[in-house]
Amino acid sequence: MLRHTRLAGESADYLAAREELRLAEIELMRHCEEVAARRRALPQGPPVDDYVFIEGPADLDAGDAPVSEVTLSGLFTAPDRPLIVYHFMYGKLQTDPCTMCTLCIDGFNGIARHVTRNADFVIAAAADPPALRQHARNRGWHDLRLLSCGDSTFKYDLGSEDKDGVQDSTVSVFTRDGDGTVRHFYSTHPGMADDIDERGIDLLAPVWHLLDLTPQGRGDWYPDLDY
Repeated sequence: MLRHTRLAGESADYLAAREELRLAEIELMRHCEEVAARRRALPQGPPVDDYVFIEGPADLDAGDAPVSEVTLSGLFTAPDRPLIVYHFMYGKLQTDPCTMCTLCIDGFNGIARHVTRNADFVIAAAADPPALRQHARNRGWHDLRLLSCGDSTFKYDLGSEDKDGVQDSTVSVFTRDGDGTVRHFYSTHPGMADDIDERGIDLLAPVWHLLDLTPQGRGDWYPDLDY
């Protein structure tokens, strides 16, 4: 038995249950590693269009103009680097920023400098640059690259928007071949099955994992934009 503490008052029942939990956590870790290996082993994905995005100045506090266009292929900063795109639910029929997306992106802003040592990473939304950037300023997202794609079919093609403009949070990963061809590698959504409509991207938000460590768990708590 591997003890995690040196507390004298732990009962035999507690220690036995904690040992069972430790073994279950090891099993979960190994299963997560197996799933990640399967993800990495996916066959080559299809080529995609070189979608066009709009972005404002790199400095979020420098206003919202001038805007410039950048292609999907132009988001890759070096050969052999993957590109991660988080599809933010904001714009079109999503007239207010999604609170759950905002929670995730708050976290991304803190770790972006680490992620971008290994991969390119951007946030894409259907909202126009001024609205997107104002929300970003309100949240302090100074370390993220923010793109507007409301005038393209990017979000629709990747499944983060329906034909009516209803938005969905999505994470997509792309690769670029040596000849410049951009390929879709992987996408995932919150909805995973008929009875799973919000858990598909939980792995991206440490808030849930921390709450899951507590006796109360996550319960029915839901984030809001006041925090």
